Amino acid sequence: MKKTFMGVRLRRLREERGLTQVALARALEISASYLNQIEQNQRPLTVPVLLKINAVFGVDVQHFSEGDEARLIAGLRDVLADLPPGAPADAVSLAEVRELAANMPAVARVLLALHRGRAEARERLEALAAHYGDERGGAASTAQTPPMAYEEVRDFFFARHNHIAELDDAAEHLAAQWRLVPGAAGAALQARLEQAHGVRVALLQGGDGDEAGEGAAVQRRFDAAARVLYLSPTLQGAQRAFQMATQLAFLEVPHLLQHSVQGAALSGEAARTLARIGLANYLAGALLLPYGAFLRTAEALHYDIERLGQHWGVGFETVCHRLSTLQRPGARGVPFFFIRVDRAGNISKRQSATHFHFSKIGGTCPLWNVYEAFAQPGRIVRQLARMPDGRVYLWIARTVTRSTGGWGAPGKTFSVALGCDVQHAGQLVYARGLDLADPEAPVPIGMGCKVCERTACPQRAFPPVGRPLEVNEDMAGFTPYRVSGAAKGA
Repeated sequence: MKKTFMGVRLRRLREERGLTQVALARALEISASYLNQIEQNQRPLTVPVLLKINAVFGVDVQHFSEGDEARLIAGLRDVLADLPPGAPADAVSLAEVRELAANMPAVARVLLALHRGRAEARERLEALAAHYGDERGGAASTAQTPPMAYEEVRDFFFARHNHIAELDDAAEHLAAQWRLVPGAAGAALQARLEQAHGVRVALLQGGDGDEAGEGAAVQRRFDAAARVLYLSPTLQGAQRAFQMATQLAFLEVPHLLQHSVQGAALSGEAARTLARIGLANYLAGALLLPYGAFLRTAEALHYDIERLGQHWGVGFETVCHRLSTLQRPGARGVPFFFIRVDRAGNISKRQSATHFHFSKIGGTCPLWNVYEAFAQPGRIVRQLARMPDGRVYLWIARTVTRSTGGWGAPGKTFSVALGCDVQHAGQLVYARGLDLADPEAPVPIGMGCKVCERTACPQRAFPPVGRPLEVNEDMAGFTPYRVSGAAKGA
């Protein structure tokens, strides 16, 4: 563990507990002068002191983790990249951003919340402008869920390292009580719906929903009055089991879902609704893949995703998503980052138990293997990647395809990627044959061109925010516009 200076966080913890320096020093079994030096960032926060804080106060050591600091730095850089026109983009240096994230994380989170609120207000203004400026749009433009609600819910899971302990505990208890069998849980889940809740399971048919029929578009619809759970006929066995488990989450543990949502301080009803759905989906995954048993299998198989899918009877994406949640204190798995993108680079899922963070603006990095996977459909693509801050990750990516109908019906193709810090790579089967110690092996990637400082990158699409664009004859394919004759001759 490198030297970690987090005096402000320790001082805030002491003040929240109403302790003097002398009282806290006595509780940690260190001298008051030593504690004062830690709080003044004159001495680093060592592992023994950190473990003592955990033992005495029950504070999760991740409260003092550099991973949280890395996420705050990435978020603050997004804020600075989104300054209004005319604002000096280079007014705040990277060193100052790092200092703020390290020593005043609460202030950093408030700034991120303010920026999120500003962006949400801007989205609503744009929707209103579109509505009143073009009557053909009707009310559809304002009836949709604001995009920022999705970001707010993602941040809710991100702040918890994608691990909801109370839901994992409840799912393990229920899975054992209902005697769910790996790969064959569907029958038991359907029986539970019928016997405990009087809910019948049926397949959606054309005409069951709106005028166009929703059998191919909607995966699950619950008719509370008729006590019928309708499932899409396109779902496979494991997918149907997941949808039944999601409905059981709403019926069995609504108090747990509501309690988690109430403690999240979400800004609006749209975000709270999305959070409840996300939490129900989380519990459904935990029911099909109970924490303890799944972690033991994952470690025994060296995190081989395809073999895990065969053992538990679920798909590649489901295994990847579950692997990104295994962060129970005292029984942690490899901390993974999970992401799902389409060919256009749109990120539809992003969950993390790590400090890895991609920019929310300006797209992601084209050198990342998550995009290379589209050129090799169905095959797992590996990559060692180095971020601008020097951190190295092992990434694996593979395409997943979904069909929603018969001949001629459009399908869905995504690239699903799972990554971890190189220090954990040795536990993965995918690290075999790779030289993890070779400093030249990792591919240099970034969080997105607008916030990436790799000026010499051959794939750069935009100049870094705050730096002028240096035009030269070799940049004809780089600029998104034609360079004028005057500029060429300058």
